[in-house]
Amino acid sequence: MTHTTTPQPARRTSAAVVPVLAFAGIVVAVMQTLLVPVIKDLPKLLGTAPSNATWVLTSTLLAGAVATPIMGRLGDLYGKRRMLLMSLSVMVVGSLIAGFTSDLLVMIAGRALQGFAMGAIPLGIGLMRDMLPREKLGSAMALMSSSIGVGGGLALPLAALVAQHADWHSLFFLAAGLGVVSIVLTLVAVPESPMRAKGTFDVLGAIGLSAGLVLFLLPITKGSDWGWTSGTTLGLFGASAVVLVLWGVMELRVQAPLVDLRTTVRRSVLFTNLASIMVGVSFYVVSLVLPQLLQLPTATGYGLGRSMVVAGLCVAPLGLTMMFTAPVYARISAKYGPKVTLIIGMLIIGIGYGAGLGLMSAAWQTIVISVILGAGIGLAYSSLPALIVGSVPASETGAANGLNTLMRSIGTSVSSAVIGMVLANTAADAGGGVALPTMHGFRLSFLIATGAVGIGLVMALFLPRQRQATKPQLRASSAEDAALERAQEILGGFRGRVLDTDGAPVARAKVTLIDRRGRQAGATLSGEDGSYALAVPAQGAYVLAARAAGHGPLASSATHSGDDRPVDLDLALPAETVPA
Repeated sequence: MTHTTTPQPARRTSAAVVPVLAFAGIVVAVMQTLLVPVIKDLPKLLGTAPSNATWVLTSTLLAGAVATPIMGRLGDLYGKRRMLLMSLSVMVVGSLIAGFTSDLLVMIAGRALQGFAMGAIPLGIGLMRDMLPREKLGSAMALMSSSIGVGGGLALPLAALVAQHADWHSLFFLAAGLGVVSIVLTLVAVPESPMRAKGTFDVLGAIGLSAGLVLFLLPITKGSDWGWTSGTTLGLFGASAVVLVLWGVMELRVQAPLVDLRTTVRRSVLFTNLASIMVGVSFYVVSLVLPQLLQLPTATGYGLGRSMVVAGLCVAPLGLTMMFTAPVYARISAKYGPKVTLIIGMLIIGIGYGAGLGLMSAAWQTIVISVILGAGIGLAYSSLPALIVGSVPASETGAANGLNTLMRSIGTSVSSAVIGMVLANTAADAGGGVALPTMHGFRLSFLIATGAVGIGLVMALFLPRQRQATKPQLRASSAEDAALERAQEILGGFRGRVLDTDGAPVARAKVTLIDRRGRQAGATLSGEDGSYALAVPAQGAYVLAARAAGHGPLASSATHSGDDRPVDLDLALPAETVPA
């Protein structure tokens, strides 16, 4: 697979890019919790059995899981902004379909189209990497990554308010309106990224991954209804294992795979994705437990007897705190690196769930839990894209972040299934055949979340040292001092200046690092003084290719021993001009 980029004219980045992309992330994340306030009423609203009504939620999950890595790869190939607009447009169509129907099958189709928009998260992160200078990238990616939790947290009270005082279909029209606003803002404020990956879209790989994910996630989400030891559940798990293994073998053999598995098994990428699953598990537990605890009647002895809207407001600080941790993350990560920030975030999550075991007797206590967990989850979520971006070539940003977002979704799916089973098995009969969750079930759920965070913490400790995992190969800042600073700080790579034959610096020259297999291992633009710097993923022989408007292309061979010392290499572009 050849990971190269097609040079295109650079465009000035508007200050509105980051908030507009973050807003898009919040909008698509709203889809996950949009129907939480009316979950118990769905069978009646749709005139169907409870087991059938759960497909309204399951379809969104499955569609989002399938769309996330596929849209990330399509964005790398054909333009991330273009695919972002497509994702939002499909979401709007799905929202309108769901808003005008009460038929189960049509509703499921609309909800599946809504889930398709989850690919917007990695696409937004990819756009930020391609367009923003290094000094602004950390906090921007942190905000975009946290938008998943922010959207989910803020949607709860808003959806509860709408559902309590208006027809439930209004939820979908609200979602459609937000989608339209996001599309307009994206068209106005977000330019297309100039970065492109060479190659073709792996259709068979997309089909294989989609089939494997559906076969895996379907029994996770429906296992409680079907029975975890039933033939259907076990058969689907077995089929998913076979399909995913065959898919992996095929991906290793094709020239342009959907997911570069050789990249995903790098230690920095592999353990980041494993930690992401655990963060996803811990994030969803609080969303399942606290709203139920708040709404249970006080007659149970432990329920807090709050309304649907009040319950949503008590959990809303979870999302708000995640939003406000983005600048905090930027400061911590700039000093210690995203690995340390991820570890700190997980420790705070563990403290939040540990404290929550004894803080469930008043509404204000649930707010305290939400704030603590929001801070920890915000720091953890913010660290993940920085770890991924620093470990993959620029042309794989969309696909790699798409896979990472998928790992979080798998974590939330596992959390939903496991916590749902725990609460069901520990429920007590409240009379009249009605079973209510118990305090024992809530505390057991918090213990499971704490255990998941502990596993994630171990995974984070296996991440490479900061200087290995956090060397992003970014576009150069337009400021000369940023280019110089980057060239001075880089370890374990190549650095130098791009010059013409007269010794004059060549600004904004495209410098591409190519490994011995012909794959792109990094790319950057030279600074105003011609300075460039590129980290290497491993020792070995490389080719540095340089190109700039008005100059001929240049390819220079170089070898790096893999140690921490940078190799100085100036690149002199031919003086003769060629057609741009």
